[in-house]
Amino acid sequence: MAPYRPESEFIGGYTPTDGTIEFYGRIKALVRPEHKVLDLGAGRAEWFEDDECEYRRGTRLLKGHVSEVIAADVDEAVLNNRASDRNIVFNTKIPLPDQSVDIIIADYVLEHVLDPEEFAADIRRVLKPGGLFCARTPHKYHYVSIGARMVRNQNHVHLLERLQPDRKPEDVFPTAYRLNTLKDIRTAFPDFENFSYLIRGNPAYFFGSKLAYRLLKVLHHMTPSWFSGNILVFLRRQ
Repeated sequence: MAPYRPESEFIGGYTPTDGTIEFYGRIKALVRPEHKVLDLGAGRAEWFEDDECEYRRGTRLLKGHVSEVIAADVDEAVLNNRASDRNIVFNTKIPLPDQSVDIIIADYVLEHVLDPEEFAADIRRVLKPGGLFCARTPHKYHYVSIGARMVRNQNHVHLLERLQPDRKPEDVFPTAYRLNTLKDIRTAFPDFENFSYLIRGNPAYFFGSKLAYRLLKVLHHMTPSWFSGNILVFLRRQ
């Protein structure tokens, strides 16, 4: 039996609480044709290849709407990214000149950051004054984040094969959760104007089961937003 897809029950192919549309819809409201955008931790752009929802793909796609989209990642899979204008592989420092980009996007990247201070310094260096840093990440005390910290990183691929049947092994990376509370964000970026907020999205890990999905939706409604939500980070460099 095919895995359950909650968006299949809604016209248009996305749910009313689709976090991707919330996040990228807000980014689309901020970008301008002259902007240069860095997609940090872009990977192979699995959404561009695998997402069946045309509207969600279109909302997320920035290529063609700005002057340049640069996809950067520590994984060479980024070289196969077709949703960008330029692809680069790097180790630690972002290989771009100081104050060279208008917007940096880090989608589900902050949970992998090992050194928040060093990471924030590089973001600050690369962004132009007035530039925006936009990120999406699970809260440190989200039930999934707590579960991930209880499982050794090398076992995440095997676990996610059961929790997210559509998730491919090449899209799973080690986690650290050192930049995953609103306080962590404020501490790392004290000189940025902060518009970050918490949002309850759809359950992401439900074994492809309709029953598990509906039970988790109830959990989302009954628990604090930090226990079942993501942080949407919007920071403006002063």
